Amino acid sequence: MATRIYVGNLPYSADDQQLSQLFGAFGEVIESSVVIDRSTNQSKGFGFVQMATDEEARNAIAGLNGTMLGNRTIRVNEAQPRPERTGGGGYRGGYNGGGDRYGSDRGGYDRGYSDRGGYGDRRRRDDGGRGYNDRDY
Repeated sequence: MATRIYVGNLPYSADDQQLSQLFGAFGEVIESSVVIDRSTNQSKGFGFVQMATDEEARNAIAGLNGTMLGNRTIRVNEAQPRPERTGGGGYRGGYNGGGDRYGSDRGGYDRGYSDRGGYGDRRRRDDGGRGYNDRDY
């Protein structure tokens, strides 16, 4: 079975072909890829290599981890499986999600924002216990 290898701290000038040549000294490279940022189209400084056999992968990891590529010390180890992605973002579940981090299902601002709107019933620490609407001007 082919083993996938993580290669970190790559020079930003590194490309797929350089990775393939580097790891080719340790056996057959099935695939090599440097991860590219979509918005800038530049390397993110890490990549992955897939070797034909587990033994070749172990030899490549042992032989290349901590070596210099360009002017950087690369980190080479067995890639971990990608974690499950659940979609949505943050504690509100993405855009216009309901609920806050305290378990309420009202959505909107979390805590302190009344259902009627505004912050009139909320107390500040430095206002002597008066609400925002109880100021003396």
